[in-house]
Amino acid sequence: MRQPDRIIRMDTVRDRTGLSRSTIYRKIAEGTFPPQIKISINGAGWRESDIDRWVANPVACRPGSGRGLDAV
Repeated sequence: MRQPDRIIRMDTVRDRTGLSRSTIYRKIAEGTFPPQIKISINGAGWRESDIDRWVANPVACRPGSGRGLDAV
């Protein structure tokens, strides 16, 4: 049985990627980083698997690569 995907918050994403908060938000706006998902009225996070895929191959998330975030 497959384990459910964990939702991770900003501090964990920053630790895993080495990116600053502002860089993460800039990359989301550019379409080169997985977007957040809403988890409550005031909370958001990322699927752990999305971040793991980005860390493994961040170039695949670049616009014009022919492989959007879904293909990572």
